[in-house]
Amino acid sequence: MKSASPRGCARGFAVGLLLAACVVDVLYAGSDGTSVIPTAGPVWPTLAVLSVGLAALLWPDERRPEWLTPQVRTAVPALASALYTVGSLLAGAQNMFGPGEALILLCTLFVAVRHCPPRWAVICGVLDAVALLLLPVRFARSVGGDAQGFMLLGVVLIGIFAGLAVYLRTMDYRRTLAVSETRRAERLAIAADLHDFVAHHVTGILVQTQMARMMAQTQPQELDPVLAGIERAATEALASMRRTVGVLRDTDEESAERRPVGDLAGIADLADGFASPVQQVTLRRDPAVSDDLPHEVQAAAFRVVQEALTNIRRHAADAAHIEVRLRDDAGRLEVSVADDGRGGTQLPAAAHGGGFGLVGLKERVTALGGDLHAGPRGGVGWEVRAVFPVGKS
Repeated sequence: MKSASPRGCARGFAVGLLLAACVVDVLYAGSDGTSVIPTAGPVWPTLAVLSVGLAALLWPDERRPEWLTPQVRTAVPALASALYTVGSLLAGAQNMFGPGEALILLCTLFVAVRHCPPRWAVICGVLDAVALLLLPVRFARSVGGDAQGFMLLGVVLIGIFAGLAVYLRTMDYRRTLAVSETRRAERLAIAADLHDFVAHHVTGILVQTQMARMMAQTQPQELDPVLAGIERAATEALASMRRTVGVLRDTDEESAERRPVGDLAGIADLADGFASPVQQVTLRRDPAVSDDLPHEVQAAAFRVVQEALTNIRRHAADAAHIEVRLRDDAGRLEVSVADDGRGGTQLPAAAHGGGFGLVGLKERVTALGGDLHAGPRGGVGWEVRAVFPVGKS
């Protein structure tokens, strides 16, 4: 047998209290069609007001029609109560008010402030508050007493219920905003992974496939290294795709740790994987560059080299020599990728990219306090150079 949750118990208690209070209202009005007060009117107006309020509050969410919006649920009970009070006063009838009607109006006030659209929250909240403050006037008229004390109590209760609703609405908004920001950050991170890793490998497959087609006619005996490079790039692309899909499927904190980031040691693998029979890649690493640099700096240096090599494939496929350099520049890490290409490429237009890689890369480098420069070299070719501060973590 499934045990009831504390929230379910609290809800059941609140509903029971509300129904009990409404029963008290009906008993005050009388059960034989007339009020127990001799000059009072019939009981049906009380039943009608209570029925409207209870239907607005207790109608199950899953069975609620589309027209029964929070605005309707909160404005109609308030208008019904206010019209009943005004009609009673104009007719000179003595109509007691009970706790049930007051609780209904307090609950509809809470619903209005928390769930109605901003503009409607104010309108419906004011209607509920006015209807609630009219109840002491009805009571004072019936018993000939002073309504000020009851009105003061009503103002206090209105402040408590409205304040609680505003607090919960603010918490809901903050939670929604946090979830939205988290989803946006995750989408951007996944897009970066697709651009930096999967696109890099797929572009390599495309370039080496074109190279293999040319070599099949002129140098068929040297095809094996090119085909091996295609196989390696395809394997790495699949691995990167699996990691990215894993991040999409998982929601735990460990998923972020499985996202590929790269480091200084991975730059050597990038250079080796990029080399081909017609393109030579040279990695020059200053011995002063330590492997113990902050992780975020190593990851950013890896992305700089990766983006630069991908752009060479897309825009300078005629480059014969590429030089990747890691250098200690007066306590800073300098990463540069230079080629001798003249901008010739045979890739389809769809493979050229959208031009956002360097923009995102500059944001990443700048966020770490570094600087990124990309432009033509003196003479022939292109160079991408980034400089990072390397304060030890």
